[in-house]
Amino acid sequence: MNSTTAAFVSTLTSASTEARGETKAMAIPNSWKGKIDAAATTAWPLDQVEALFNLPFNDLIHQAQSVHREHHDANKVQLSTLLSIKTGGCSEDCGYCPQAARYSTGVENEALMEVADVVAAAKLAKQNGASRFCMGAAWRGPKQRDLDPVLDMVREVKALGLETCCTLGMLKDGQAEQLKSAGLDYYNHNLDTAPTFYGEIVTTRDYQDRLDTLDRVRGSGINVCCGGIVGMGESRQDRAGLIAQLASMEPQPESVPINYLVQVEGTPLYEKMSGPDAINAIDWTEFVRTIAVARITMPRSFVRLSAGRETMNEATQAMCFLAGANSIFYGEKLLTTGNPDVSNDRALFEKLGITPL
Repeated sequence: MNSTTAAFVSTLTSASTEARGETKAMAIPNSWKGKIDAAATTAWPLDQVEALFNLPFNDLIHQAQSVHREHHDANKVQLSTLLSIKTGGCSEDCGYCPQAARYSTGVENEALMEVADVVAAAKLAKQNGASRFCMGAAWRGPKQRDLDPVLDMVREVKALGLETCCTLGMLKDGQAEQLKSAGLDYYNHNLDTAPTFYGEIVTTRDYQDRLDTLDRVRGSGINVCCGGIVGMGESRQDRAGLIAQLASMEPQPESVPINYLVQVEGTPLYEKMSGPDAINAIDWTEFVRTIAVARITMPRSFVRLSAGRETMNEATQAMCFLAGANSIFYGEKLLTTGNPDVSNDRALFEKLGITPL
């Protein structure tokens, strides 16, 4: 056992729970030791992930930072830029998404971008310091006629010396292999939330559909980018369920984006979280806890501070980096919602002594 693991096992000995005004001690399972040593190659039971969430905040952050330093440079952050190459008109009913055709959000159904325009955006992203260029399309899944020009985009962006990533919806048999042959490095397909809460958010595709696409991606040799969204009215147990699902993948995702819900007027979740469910919204400490638990349970993954960052002040973002986030989306726009601009990110990095990977 290395020193970090030993400290992890010896110091995580209690968590605070309120019961009749008393603090109840909770033993930390010895099995955590093996999970950290083996980069969580075995399943993380829900109760153990919940126990991490319930630790005192300072203990949780300390252990997350310790695990982070064991596997990553604590002062380096990977920069990705995300471009919406096909905006709006999606047939799905994801309750958070302004690109769903069934919602009136002001997002228009646009045609697929031209390859040359995508390449120009990728060149600018590289000039601004991004090392990965992600291309997102609002489809349930690509038809072959849609996929062909995307393959050209992947080839051209890859030729610029950038890592390539796509998020195109569900993939059919053989499509992941085509993307791999074109030079795709990462494919993003989020689980969104825990299986227990999933039906509250999406009804037009089930959880297994998502897992099947991830299996196709992994089987093709493409790196997996998979995370979820918090702040949708879910419980802490649901957040633990999401992390447990991600951490139990074998192998674990190479990239784990953690999104904070961006409430867009016209979507069901805007109405829900502005009304009676507003009480279930999470504050910054719970978001940071989610980052920390993701780091501990997925020690070798890149944990990305993703959508919702524009609502966070510098102190909250700094706490996320301390908790183990080591990747961000970098640029003016994150699909159809805002993102901190490049100059703000550079200023924050300078204050924190962070440099890009």
